[in-house]
Amino acid sequence: MINSYDDLIYYLAEDKRMLNIIRKKPRLIGDEVWRFQISLRKVEYYLNCSSTIFDKFLLRLWQYKKYRLMIQLGFSIPNNVFGPGLSISHPGTIVVNSKAKIGANCRIHNCVVIGRAPTIGDNCYIGPGAKIFGKINIPNNVKIGANCVVNKSVKHEGSTVVGIPFKELLV
Repeated sequence: MINSYDDLIYYLAEDKRMLNIIRKKPRLIGDEVWRFQISLRKVEYYLNCSSTIFDKFLLRLWQYKKYRLMIQLGFSIPNNVFGPGLSISHPGTIVVNSKAKIGANCRIHNCVVIGRAPTIGDNCYIGPGAKIFGKINIPNNVKIGANCVVNKSVKHEGSTVVGIPFKELLV
């Protein structure tokens, strides 16, 4: 969670690193996902740290930008869910529950649904079309395959999860 300006700078740098971007600023066309992630982090910062009237104005401005990009890209991603290093692969439907907690360096693809408060660890990969729901835990370094349905906790760190219902493959 972003609790200071230093946290904001760290989160933005980690997101940029995970997206493999070397430019200083996003392009007007082609960097919509990166612009969405910037607006997400700015909203989180002003929501968690705002104290002045001007900060409240900036919060509303960034909320508007985030909302417009969410509509354009097909995302429904609430605030304060993802840790630093979020990497959204490209535009497409992504729905995340506001009670979910997702760790650092998460790579997420399109058509993913994360519902009803799962806790997902650090360095996880969530493939296209994956569905994760329930009050479950997914440990660090887990790879969730394409179109996988995860409705029970994953037991082993570093495993690969595939299928409907999911099967855990130990590597």
